[in-house]
Amino acid sequence: MLEITKPGDGLPLLIAGTSRIWPALVVTIAFTAVARYIRGVSRLGAVAGALVCFLLFTCAGPGAIVALLSVFVLAWVTTRFGSQRKQRLRIAEKQDGRSASQVLANLGVATGCVALYALLGKNVIFLLAAAASFSEAAADTVSSEVGQARNEKARLITTWKQVPAGIDGAVSLQGTLAGIVAATIVSVVCVLAGLLPWKWLGISVGSAVVGMVADSYLGASLQRRGMLNNDSVNFLSTFLSALVAFVIASA
Repeated sequence: MLEITKPGDGLPLLIAGTSRIWPALVVTIAFTAVARYIRGVSRLGAVAGALVCFLLFTCAGPGAIVALLSVFVLAWVTTRFGSQRKQRLRIAEKQDGRSASQVLANLGVATGCVALYALLGKNVIFLLAAAASFSEAAADTVSSEVGQARNEKARLITTWKQVPAGIDGAVSLQGTLAGIVAATIVSVVCVLAGLLPWKWLGISVGSAVVGMVADSYLGASLQRRGMLNNDSVNFLSTFLSALVAFVIASA
């Protein structure tokens, strides 16, 4: 049975979390410095990333930082995969790294989940939701970057019409498979880091894949119509993944 604690039970956890402040500061400074040095994030992106890193460590401990690191590494590596080709097609990420809005759009939901974990006590279902959100963020980035690097053409997910790679809502077999692998890697990392038990691995991966597919549908429909931008699509997709995982585990 899932252990659900009363809201007031979160206070001891928060008090215990104060002992993590200094380690959290050290880890945050180190992680942010490296991320900025390798141009993984812009200057404002580094500020947003520092806030995310500090909250993750304070609320959920080192395991959350390990999960964050796995998402960052996968995103950084695949963003640079086939970079010359992406630049030629004008679909490459900015050379200065991801912006603050991109960082928060991809990691804001996971950060919120671990904050709820700290506030509401040892309700580990919030860690599952965070793991699913982390996994979706990695899956979405990897699927897009690999798909764009490996294909000149893709298929619009709503109509299956052939379109240029990099178009909002376009999908490819290579990109989709790469996204599933990325979701699996991050979910396994979350298990090994102690954020969730092995029995929830499938829920985390499956929820992340649902979010990845939803991201493409939102991109092909609402984003292409100008009703949403890329950051809002990413945020909604990570939120959906967390919500699906939460509902399945609660059933």
